[in-house]
Amino acid sequence: MTQDLSTSKKLGDGEHLAVLGYEDTFSRSMSLWANFALGFTYLSPLVGVYSLFALAVSTGGPPSIFWLLIVGSGQMLVALLFGEVVSQYPIHGGIYPWTRRLWGRRYAWMAAWVYIWAMIVSITAIAEFGSGFLASLLGLPVTKTVTLPLTVLFLVAALGLNFTGTKTLGRVARIGLAAELIGVIAVGLYLVIFQRHQDFSVFFSSMRVEGNGSYFGAFLGAALAGLFLFYGFEACGDVAEEVTDPARRIPWAMILTIVVGGVSSLFAFGGYVLAAPDLQAIVSGKDTDPIPAILQSSLGSVGAKIFLLVAITAFLSCVLSLQAAASRLLFSFARDGMIPGHKWLAKVSPRSKVPANALIVACTIPVILCLIIFAGPDGLLNQITAFAVLGIYVPFQSVVLASLRQRIKGWRPAGPFNLGRAGFAVNVAALVYGILAMLLLAWPGRSGVFLNDWIVLIGLGIVMGVGLLYLFLARPDSNSDAPEGDAIRIAELLRAHGK
Repeated sequence: MTQDLSTSKKLGDGEHLAVLGYEDTFSRSMSLWANFALGFTYLSPLVGVYSLFALAVSTGGPPSIFWLLIVGSGQMLVALLFGEVVSQYPIHGGIYPWTRRLWGRRYAWMAAWVYIWAMIVSITAIAEFGSGFLASLLGLPVTKTVTLPLTVLFLVAALGLNFTGTKTLGRVARIGLAAELIGVIAVGLYLVIFQRHQDFSVFFSSMRVEGNGSYFGAFLGAALAGLFLFYGFEACGDVAEEVTDPARRIPWAMILTIVVGGVSSLFAFGGYVLAAPDLQAIVSGKDTDPIPAILQSSLGSVGAKIFLLVAITAFLSCVLSLQAAASRLLFSFARDGMIPGHKWLAKVSPRSKVPANALIVACTIPVILCLIIFAGPDGLLNQITAFAVLGIYVPFQSVVLASLRQRIKGWRPAGPFNLGRAGFAVNVAALVYGILAMLLLAWPGRSGVFLNDWIVLIGLGIVMGVGLLYLFLARPDSNSDAPEGDAIRIAELLRAHGK
């Protein structure tokens, strides 16, 4: 990375924002560490590893841990690229304003539409998973009747905390960061050092998960272990207008999110594998929820209860971060007049300096989805969240593709975080990685059940189809005069101000 001659040396945060066409209306009370904590708790290695550990090990065996390294490296390329973009465009909303300024309004509308729904479904899913932990801590059965009110409690509690302002968001994010580090690194180290039942060589043994087929196919099937985990770093940019010196700090917060999240995930995943008393039962698929038993046998009843409390803190912080990111994206969308009810959604609370109405939407729709899940058949949660991971990767790659298009046209990013001559190669590599990742996520399996095999593409197709229909019938882009496709011009303006 190189330090470009840029605005941050000559222009204040508000002046930089003014060059981009906006007023500085938010409270800039979020530090680098609070911003990093927001992204980290959104990424949430504790949630990711817990949710997919059994699936990954039963599909790809212990070597599925290497997907954490593969995907972490690929997403680091994307994070570096995002760092360049946010350094030039430190604007609320992340994906939406970046794609609009790099390409155009319609392109950005579709990217943001998919991203909004992916985040809303993610909020619902994380709250649902967290309610199971809370029920276990309270000694209640994990049934729909019990988890519904607990899920709503998660959502409403996060909303209440978000309402109080950016300082609270930063504080809770830091608490969530501490909970995550205790829950994944500390517990992982303890399991590896004191409770190890397996040899380290197990990570190079397939334990015959491939059966009579190729292990390569089985290993590819476990890709979701990493692909589900390594997003959330983009949330650091969603709150750009509430961060001091965002053009410099947010790129490094994104990088820290990937690095610390990756290390944490490796400790957690590796610890659970090595401490499993009956690893073969997990690999064979007989034990579909092995982590509670591993913790119970390793930490005892009291230790397991403490872990549950730490996990609940991490889940709440994750929901809080997701709500905050989704609300800022909705606000950014509304501020440019690109969504129904935009005047109402674009209002900022004069007291707490947060987009309160957008926060209400980011809580209300997940509550409605929870009611649908409650009334629906078993497994509906997995079905409606199946498209969420791909729904995140599609907008990510929309930014990557738009950035490459601008580079070919002559764009040289003008922010203080700059990859210099390496930028083009990183951009191409990030695009190749993203395409391969999306193919792995969307490729139908061989179960013979149509919906199970195609649910990811069906879910994405429904969301994109509705979005395209609204885009061409309502023409929201025609109601907005927000700037678009101006990456080269803004870069030149910023360099001129920096001289």
